[in-house]
Amino acid sequence: MPDRTTALRRYVTVCVLFWLPLGLTIAPLILLLTERGLTLAAIAGCFAAHSLTVVALELPTGGLSDALGRRGVLAAAGVANLAALTLVALGTAPWQLGLGMALLGAGRALSSGPAEAWYVDTVQASAGPGAELRTGLARGSSAKSAALASGTLLGGALPWLLGLGPDLGARLSAATSGLVLPLSVPLLLGAAVTVAFVLHALAALTEPARPATTLRGVLRGIPATVSGGLRLGGRDPLVRRVLLGAAGAGSALSVVELLTPGRTAALTGAPESGAVLFALLACAGFACSAVGSHLAPRTAAWAGGGERAVLVSLCAGAGGLLLLAATAASTGVGPAVLAAAGFGLVYLGLGAAGPNEGELLHRRVDGSGRATALSVQSLALQLSAALTGALAGLLPPGPLPWLLGAGALLAAALLWSGRGGRPSPVAPPADGLRAAPRAEVRSADK
Repeated sequence: MPDRTTALRRYVTVCVLFWLPLGLTIAPLILLLTERGLTLAAIAGCFAAHSLTVVALELPTGGLSDALGRRGVLAAAGVANLAALTLVALGTAPWQLGLGMALLGAGRALSSGPAEAWYVDTVQASAGPGAELRTGLARGSSAKSAALASGTLLGGALPWLLGLGPDLGARLSAATSGLVLPLSVPLLLGAAVTVAFVLHALAALTEPARPATTLRGVLRGIPATVSGGLRLGGRDPLVRRVLLGAAGAGSALSVVELLTPGRTAALTGAPESGAVLFALLACAGFACSAVGSHLAPRTAAWAGGGERAVLVSLCAGAGGLLLLAATAASTGVGPAVLAAAGFGLVYLGLGAAGPNEGELLHRRVDGSGRATALSVQSLALQLSAALTGALAGLLPPGPLPWLLGAGALLAAALLWSGRGGRPSPVAPPADGLRAAPRAEVRSADK
């Protein structure tokens, strides 16, 4: 097994290689689907295929990682993403694009826990079960945000740069019989990076051999894994707060991602320039998230513990949403500056909360159920985001949709009020999602 420093380097590299291709899709994806002739309703259907695939596979794939190993499941996530990016970049028929989005959802579900679980497993095997985790988790989260930020900028710039040359985009399309458009190029670059991700995951994420098992045995155990994961929050109050914190973050992010493009278009006066501004703003948001993740250990030290740090961080994010709500009906430079500050504060707060919640969660479960627990956390975020996004879309324009996200995030933050540094009661072992020893639970807030 690699030592702690090597494990951190490999974990950070995995985070960068996985999330950079997804960042490359953020700016061009909807425009590419539009260029392929899809209506807005069809585009919404493609995104629904992505979301439903994530929700359906989130818990079963977490169980696969716990049973079969982290490396193989991560490689499978990369293969799914490679197929997805290639299909969406080159596909012309609606079914091809819909299948590509569904495969992208499968890759997201497969990847939601194994890399972090591998890092925690490796560090605890090297330095003992009481090893400090927060700093490494913070660096991984910062790397993810930095990869998304740089990918967003590069994905938005590449089609624009291709359009600068005389008829370069038209010649590219003609040479490939219309398969490759300038908007396809970032996705194809992402596919190339994904190949590097698969190779790195297979070569670098070494782990001990697991007990021999069969695919039939793994599939037979999926229902128990799913039911055990769903019961996890009910057994352990601290884990329940982590899951509800993820739900609050999902609500906040869905509101921000749904409403911000409209505000940038209104600010610039045109959809095209609004899209450019949104790409820059999204990049800045990911950068703020990276800074927040980097500051997570210092936030815990300043606040007096991991649980207080989560409270402070989520309240900061809720404050950012309140700023966005307060400026929703205003125009002018001043409100725009305040709105931008609120946008950054949302991502800064969520970035600082994530590693602290992660360490608290990892103190409560052992390696046999770690990826499943992370999948439950991701599922809580995805479901809350879908529900809040649907509700926000029904509300009238103005501050109300922003207040919906702020209220959800503030409610999640208040669950941590009054916790201080006291250890939470230890949950009884069940379904492979076993509680950590009491000494480990106390160390999470040191």
